[in-house]
Amino acid sequence: MEEPQVRSGWPLYEVFLRGKRGLNHVHVGSLHAADPQMALRHARDLYTRRNEGVSIWVVAAADITASSPDEKDPFFAPSGDKVYRHPTFLPAPRRRPPTCRGCS
Repeated sequence: MEEPQVRSGWPLYEVFLRGKRGLNHVHVGSLHAADPQMALRHARDLYTRRNEGVSIWVVAAADITASSPDEKDPFFAPSGDKVYRHPTFLPAPRRRPPTCRGCS
C-alpha cells in the first residue's frame, strides 16, 4: 500500500517518552509530521493512550547525529590519553580515625 502523497514530504521525528515511574526518556518510536507541534500531538495520541507518560520529546531525525558502533574503538580511544580525567595521579587522603562525640 502506498502512502498518501501529502505525507511523503513530511519529515521523520523520533519520539522519546518518560513514564510515570521512569527517570529518563526512552525511545518509543518514530512518526512523520508537518512540524514539531504536530509531531508532539501525534506522539501524545500514539504513545500515551493509557496515561503512562509524563513527558514527551520529539526530535527531527535529520537533527540527530550519532557515532557508529563500528567505529567505537577509534572514536573513544582519544579519551585514554587524558590522564587528568582519571583521579589516579592524585594522592589518597590520609584516613582519620572516627571521632567520639561523647568522649572528652
